[in-house]
Amino acid sequence: PARPVVRSAVWEDEDDELDEDQNKQVCLTEESTGKETLSDLFDRFQKAMGGTPNWAEVTAKRKAGTEDEDEGEELMRRTGDFIGSSDSLPKGIIKMKKCLNANSESPCGDQLSSVQFHPSAQIVMTAGLDHSLSLFQVDGKSNPKIQTIHLENYPVNKALFSADGEHIVATGLRNKLFYIYDMMEGKVIPVCGVRGLNEQRVSDFQVSPDGKYLLLSGSSGYLHLMTTKTREVIRSMKMNGSVCSAAFTSDSSKIFANSQEGEVFIWDVQSSKCLKKFADDGCVRGTSLALSRDGLYLACGSQSGVVNIYSQKDCLHTLEPRPLKAVMNLVTAATSLCFNSTSEILAIASRADDEANRLVHLPSFTVFSNFPRFQKKTIFRTRCLDFSPRSGFYTVANNKGNALLFRLLHYTDF
Repeated sequence: PARPVVRSAVWEDEDDELDEDQNKQVCLTEESTGKETLSDLFDRFQKAMGGTPNWAEVTAKRKAGTEDEDEGEELMRRTGDFIGSSDSLPKGIIKMKKCLNANSESPCGDQLSSVQFHPSAQIVMTAGLDHSLSLFQVDGKSNPKIQTIHLENYPVNKALFSADGEHIVATGLRNKLFYIYDMMEGKVIPVCGVRGLNEQRVSDFQVSPDGKYLLLSGSSGYLHLMTTKTREVIRSMKMNGSVCSAAFTSDSSKIFANSQEGEVFIWDVQSSKCLKKFADDGCVRGTSLALSRDGLYLACGSQSGVVNIYSQKDCLHTLEPRPLKAVMNLVTAATSLCFNSTSEILAIASRADDEANRLVHLPSFTVFSNFPRFQKKTIFRTRCLDFSPRSGFYTVANNKGNALLFRLLHYTDF
C-alpha cells in the first residue's frame, strides 16, 4: 500500500518543546503524588516563572524588616498627622462664650471710655467718665475687683497701660493735665506741664511698644513725641488737616497716622521725617486706624463705616496702595479698630449705633456670622474694645458702663 506523504514543518518553536516537556512532568508528578501541597505548588510556580519575582522579594523583605522605609512610605504611615485639626482660626463661625462682665463687681457710673488687658498679667483695666480707674482679675467666672482709683473732678477720656505694665497713663477731656498711676508703689502722679508741649488740651495718645515714648495728639495736625523717662517733648510732627488717629509699628520705628481729611501719613520716629503719605481709598472723612502686631495689615476706618484693610508692605513701597479689602458691614462711623495678637481677627465697631460690632476673619476678609447675636441686645454702643495678650478673651466697653467679656474658645491661653 502507498505510504502517506509526511510534510515537514516550515518553522519550529523550541519553547513549544519545553512547554510540552514541562506539561508531561506536571502530569507525571500529579499521577505519582496524587495531590500537591501548597508549598509544592509555590515551588512549581517559581520554577515556571524562572525564579522569585521582584515584587515578591520586596514583600518578603518588608515583612522581615530588612528594608528601610523610604520617604514616601514614611509619609503614608503618618497621614493621620496631616489630616488632623489645623492651628489656624477657621472662618464662618467663631466659637465663643459670653462670660460675666469684666467689671460686674464695680460697673462704671457713666460711660466707659477705655478698656484694656494688662500686657502680661491676667488683669483688665477700665476707665470712664465717672472719674475712676478700676482693675479686675480676669477668670471668666467671678472677675474679682482688685482696685479702684478715683481722680477728683477728672473724667477720663483715655487710659492705657505702659509697655511694661507697671504704670497706667490717663488723659482727660478739658486740659493738658494727665495722670500716671504707679501700680508698684500705688501712687497717683499728676503731670501738670510737659516741657516743649504747646497745647491747650491733650486727650488722645499712644504708647510705643518699646516703652520709650508717648505720642500725644495735638491740635492743627500736630503729633508730639514725648519721652517716658524725662517727660518732655523731643520732636513734633505736623500733618495736613486734623489728627484723627495714630499707631506705632511693632518695632516702634515708624508711626502711621491718618487725618480727618482722609490721608494716611507714615513717619520715621528717629528723624521725625514723613516717609510717605497717600489717600485712603474712597475715604471722605477718617475716623480710626489700627496696625497688626506682625506687621502685615493696616486698617483705616471712615465716617461712612467702610474699613479699608491694607498691606503694610504695600503702604511703604507702593506709590498709591490699594486696599486688600473694603469691609462694609458697618453703616455708621467706624470709631474702634483692633487686631488680635495672631492677626487672625480684626474687631471693628461704631459708637453711633447699638450692636454695631463685628469680627472680621483674616486673611479671608469675611465677617463671622454668629457675632453679635441680634435676637437680644447685649453690646449696645461700643466705646472701646480689646483682645487679651494671647487672644483668649475679647472685651467691649459700652455706653452703659459695662465691660462685656467673651471667651474665644479657639485660643487656649489668656
